[in-house]
Amino acid sequence: MAYVATRGGERAIEQSQRLFRAELGAIGPERVAEVRAALPYLIDRVMGEASLYEEDLAALALAQTGGELYEAVLLLRAWRTTQPRLQVADPVTQDGLFTHRRISAAFKDIPGGQVLGPTLDYAHRILATEVLGGRTYRPDPVEPARCPAPARQPSVAAWQAANGLLSAPEPDTTCGNAIPDITREPLLFPAKRAHTLQSLARAETGGVLALGYAAQRGYGQAHPTVNELRLAEAEVIVQHPRGTRFSAGRVKVSQAEVVSKKGTQLELGFSATLGWNEVKTIAAATLDLNAKGAAKGSATEEEFFLYHTEGVESSGFCIHFKLPHYVTFQSALDAMRDAKATAEGDGPSQPSNPETAGRSQQGPAE
Repeated sequence: MAYVATRGGERAIEQSQRLFRAELGAIGPERVAEVRAALPYLIDRVMGEASLYEEDLAALALAQTGGELYEAVLLLRAWRTTQPRLQVADPVTQDGLFTHRRISAAFKDIPGGQVLGPTLDYAHRILATEVLGGRTYRPDPVEPARCPAPARQPSVAAWQAANGLLSAPEPDTTCGNAIPDITREPLLFPAKRAHTLQSLARAETGGVLALGYAAQRGYGQAHPTVNELRLAEAEVIVQHPRGTRFSAGRVKVSQAEVVSKKGTQLELGFSATLGWNEVKTIAAATLDLNAKGAAKGSATEEEFFLYHTEGVESSGFCIHFKLPHYVTFQSALDAMRDAKATAEGDGPSQPSNPETAGRSQQGPAE
């Protein structure tokens, strides 16, 4: 059977786009507000992977793409590139975060105590099917805390370093526009530390989870223990043109530290991202921990996991296979026919035109 080229044209392409958008219907401010209110953790994921913190725009991207995550992230990243950079905020430190949740699986009694915060870790996973029967699911109200935890909590790693359990990395004093920026500079290897952390911060959650899980199951060099997991809000401190420093607001952030025993000390892996996304930061910190000394070509090698968890690029490359590859595929078919004819002693076959061959063997293309 010959390969037949598909015909269409600009009208067919336009109609295919209309068909996709017709299923979504009209999109107004009300729908955007509903998406933002109903799916806060999905909004966080899109903002983190797009490296742009703007909840309304993330909700709009999800509404406009029908919840197709890769398209939503691509939309938000594309919009981000059109905006000017106005200011570089001050560095954010762990003990300066307004903390909602902070736990450690390595130590029970950490300075400041465990703060469970918002989580389903200890909940039964039961689907509220009564909603489909017409009832409304209403969560139980939150009771006031008997002894509220301090809003700002110290760093577990700093406490460990003070007790000689790990060697804390040297503080990076680079600031302002001198900070390496993965959105403006190419990713080269060995990667700059800033580029590694930035790439993991905006990496695709599922890809990071798959490779991090592989490392946790034994395909890495180090098995992680969660040293500290934190969900918080970071104050965005910027400088006014007149010199005054002020807060431009808060953004939600997630951060994870994982550790593994190496000799007489603990080795540290770190990750942070915009929005609240615990599983991503734990998996990303695991990859960061395992990158040191990883074998070439392994799933925990820095070059491997930084390239293959870049969601927009990897999804775009995969999706491009849907686009026409008629010429290259026809060339492969001709090479197959030549090889077959040579093997049968008939000599090379004549190159075929997919359209004429299709008509001769299958009739006119519809």
